Amino acid sequence: MNWWRRLRRLIAKSWMLSWCYYRLHGIRLVGPPGEEVWYFAYGANMHDSGFRERRGMRPLEWRPGRVRGCRLRFNLEGRPKGKAAPANLCIDPQAEVWGVLYRITRRDLVHLDSTEGVPGRRYRQLVDDRRRYRGSSVEDR
Repeated sequence: MNWWRRLRRLIAKSWMLSWCYYRLHGIRLVGPPGEEVWYFAYGANMHDSGFRERRGMRPLEWRPGRVRGCRLRFNLEGRPKGKAAPANLCIDPQAEVWGVLYRITRRDLVHLDSTEGVPGRRYRQLVDDRRRYRGSSVEDR
């Protein structure tokens, strides 16, 4: 395990260190660490073993869901280069993306960021109390 991975894990374990780290990258951690949020998973994190075992997540609840008005894209550079295919969502009024809604805490969200290797950049709170994702509607099924 390299020093950067160890440092990421240390930062993810401390809410204060995470707050400072995210702030340095221009991202605000909003809300207390124990507050529950819905995380919309698509791609590899939809798979139970990937989310629970590889990422070490323990969701409080999960259910199928979809985001209307977005399209799934594989246009990010993965690590290791040429071996990974990270996905993201982009606005497309005619499309929809199916995935899994996981209810987790904000502290869990910071831990999830650290397992992705790019804290704060790829995973942020996607679904707020009004079930909106950047102007697109999110539905549970």
